[in-house]
Formats: sequence, C-alpha cells, structure tokens
Amino acid sequence: HQNYLEYKIICPLFGQIGNIQYQVGQLFSVAEASKNETGGGEGIEVLKNEPYVKADEKGQYTHKIYHLKSKVPKFVRAIAPEGSLVFHEKAWNAYPYFHSFMFPCNSLLQNEYMKDNFEIKIETWHKPDLGTTENVHKLDAETWKYVAVVPIDIADRSQVSSSDYKEHEDPAKFKSVKTGRGPLGPTWKTELLTNTDCPRMCAYKLVTVKFKWWGLQTKMESFIHEQEKRIFNNFHRQLFCWIDKWVELSMEDIRRMESETQRELEEVKSLYVKGTQ
Repeated sequence: HQNYLEYKIICPLFGQIGNIQYQVGQLFSVAEASKNETGGGEGIEVLKNEPYVKADEKGQYTHKIYHLKSKVPKFVRAIAPEGSLVFHEKAWNAYPYFHSFMFPCNSLLQNEYMKDNFEIKIETWHKPDLGTTENVHKLDAETWKYVAVVPIDIADRSQVSSSDYKEHEDPAKFKSVKTGRGPLGPTWKTELLTNTDCPRMCAYKLVTVKFKWWGLQTKMESFIHEQEKRIFNNFHRQLFCWIDKWVELSMEDIRRMESETQRELEEVKSLYVKGTQ
C-alpha cells in the first residue's frame, strides 16, 4: 500500500531559467532550519553535501541523518525499539537551466530498522506558474486517479497551528526592505494573475508514503502527511520572510554557509533539544 498526495505551494519568487533566486533562498532556509532543529543529541547530521553530474542533469547531493525521538507521536515512542527513530535522507537537487522551465528536487527518507517497510519519497518540480499545471510529475492515468492535490497558501494564518505561528515569519505581515515585496494580503495570488511583472513560482511536491506496521499503518501514514504539509508550509513562510537575509547572496555564498552550518551542527549535538515545543 502506498499513499500519494501532491502539495502545491505558490511563492512570489523567481523560479525561471537563469534566475537562481528561489534556489538560493531554499538552500539558505534549509541551512537555517537545520540549525534551529538540532541540539541535545537530536536533530540533523550532514554526512555528505557535494555536487553531482548525471547525464544531462547536475545539482547537489546530500545525505543527512535525522534523530527524531522527541518529535514523533508518543504512541510510537512507547513501542519503538531503542535506536529505531533514526532516519536517513538522501536528496538530489538538480537545476537543469538548459532545458525546461522546471528543476527537480528528489529526496528519499528511509529507516534502517523498518527497512523496506518504511519509505517517504518526495519528488518536487518547480515551475514559474501559479499551480495551474496538472500532473506535473507525469504519473500514469491509473496512479494519478488516486493522487489528492492539496494547495498550500503561505499567507493563510488558518493553515498554521498556534504552536508554530511566529509573527515575524508571517507573510501576511512581513514587508521586505530590499525587494519591496509583501505583505501578502488575502488576494495576493489573484494580483499575481493580473500583474505578470511580479515574480511567481510553484513548488509541486508529490509525497509517497509507505509505512507497513500492523495496527499503525493508516494512523502513521495520516500523521506523516500532516507533518509534511506542516513542514512545507512553515518552510516556505520562513523562506519568504527571510528574503532580506538571502536575496543578495550568490551560490558561492550558500555553499560556504552550508559548510559552516555542517560544522556548527557537529558542535551543538550536546546542547539542549530545540524545536520540540
């Protein structure tokens, strides 16, 4: 049994050929979020972060380990064997500027304890539209019938839990000093339709979940999808509201920052757990 959902996240950012704005913002935000979620022996270890070239595709390969014991539901912690709540993520972030208006980002999350019984696969295409492309992942008709499409509005306060909400990371209140973008009002997506000069892009994220554990399968698959939606929404809200921190950075700056972040993550392993409230 495999469970499919496609999330559509629209952002007022550039994502077209030759413009690395979204990619820079994405990588900056990943590095920042990694630091915020690490401490007390939990969080994220970066094992590899290196360029790769494959056929007509080039990009960045990362291999991370997530230590998530305090971040999974209590009913899972109660029955999970020691050491089983460690997850490996392998990700391929490709930016093929030379063909198509899209660039893929594919990641695979696995668990050594559950082996083939657990897998979260996230396949992402970024396209400079407003979420109007259907079946961007080109799934066969039979599979596509079972894919639920979930739109995410990064400026909609009702889509954010009270525990996650931060006023300074609210696109509906944030005004960028360097770009003039924001705040995003209730009709911000409609305004993008009529003003073609404004930057726009959509991240299409197809999430496939496999969790084979008798008695927990349905409950855990639903929980995983809820968490993925939460992560995607919070991440893109931060990405937009942090724009003044990253909009002037180059890819060289980002690679330097990633190396520094990797060193910092090693140093803070013994500190208190962050991000669990």
